[in-house]
Amino acid sequence: MYLLGPWGRTQTNAYLVRDGSSWILVDAGWGSDGPRIQAAARSLLGPELAPSAILLTHAHPDHDGSAHELAEAWRCPVYAHPAEIPIATGDFAAMARYAGPLDRWLILPVMRALGGRRREAMLAGSSLSGFVQPLGAGGTIPGLEDWEWIHTPGHTPGHVAYVRARDRVVLSGDAIVTLEVNAWAGLLRQRQGLSGPPWYTTWDRQAAIASVIEIADLEPSVLAGGHGLPLSGPGTAAAVHAFAERTARSPRRSHQIEA
Repeated sequence: MYLLGPWGRTQTNAYLVRDGSSWILVDAGWGSDGPRIQAAARSLLGPELAPSAILLTHAHPDHDGSAHELAEAWRCPVYAHPAEIPIATGDFAAMARYAGPLDRWLILPVMRALGGRRREAMLAGSSLSGFVQPLGAGGTIPGLEDWEWIHTPGHTPGHVAYVRARDRVVLSGDAIVTLEVNAWAGLLRQRQGLSGPPWYTTWDRQAAIASVIEIADLEPSVLAGGHGLPLSGPGTAAAVHAFAERTARSPRRSHQIEA
């Protein structure tokens, strides 16, 4: 497994996961990150080895931004949870239904002000229609026999984490991150620390807390989130458990501890 990132102020990550002769990409960064992801893949694996798939943890623009470009270049499918596909394909009604606070306060009013025709044209430009497919039932992942997906909703309705059970590696997306995204000072200073998903872009905070607890129960040996440097080492599971307990006790606070 290779970390591609962290990039930018929000320390956004993508992951390259190899299994035998095939590999997949987990998340696809912002819309401007496609060339650097392709360059990293060529450097690590050579120019001829295209991935068998792109897996999304969720359909936010810092995670699926380059998925269309990369899927087209590599001629590979994109997989996401079924509940995430309406958002990934530009369904404005679904975006409104599952909006977080920032969407309700800013993004949706701006998009409504554009008018229907301009809005639909803009959404069509980033839509994954024709590429995205639902992840299979039972947690199976095409092309990765040692991995499974688990549903970790809250940040979005179809958020998932990817887990390698044999050594408890967890790609947690934004369900748990290792950057202090819920404190402005932490985000501006790019401080490392366990955090739940950014509250300002989270659809259901109670579901998000339940997902934090579910990930802690996996006893991760490596926690590799969508933002920040991965957490690893003998104290990782204990740190994630302590974070989950604190989150469950204080659900309305900015949940973070130093990693």
